[in-house]
Amino acid sequence: MEVLPASDGELEGVAALVNSAYRGETSRRGWTTEADYLDGQRIDAKALRDDLAATPGAVMLLCREAGDMNGCVWLEPAGSDVWYLGMLTVLPDLQDRGIGRRLLISAEDYVRERGAQRLRMVVISIRDTLIAWYQRRGYRLTG
Repeated sequence: MEVLPASDGELEGVAALVNSAYRGETSRRGWTTEADYLDGQRIDAKALRDDLAATPGAVMLLCREAGDMNGCVWLEPAGSDVWYLGMLTVLPDLQDRGIGRRLLISAEDYVRERGAQRLRMVVISIRDTLIAWYQRRGYRLTG
């Protein structure tokens, strides 16, 4: 498994990956679906491009295994020692295989190498299972 910044040419695939894991019927194959809570598309390539251009230092890390795109995570600086983490995504059919955990560790290493001491994220409050997953990895509720 390798985790590297996504190139501009990969953003269409990244958007499709994120949407498949969070919205619509394909997302129901995994445990990270938001399909019961939110409708519509989660992200598109243009929005990703625009967000990357508007946020100095932001990166979409892409997880590849045997050349296949199977996960990603958004990271952006949010202060001198804190970064924001979002869109941690694993293909629904590959969830529960440790890819998300390994991707989270890669994200933590990435921001630590850039001086971060903390990661901040926002999780929909009704996503108890997802919140518990982050708590098992050392994250805490801040409100």
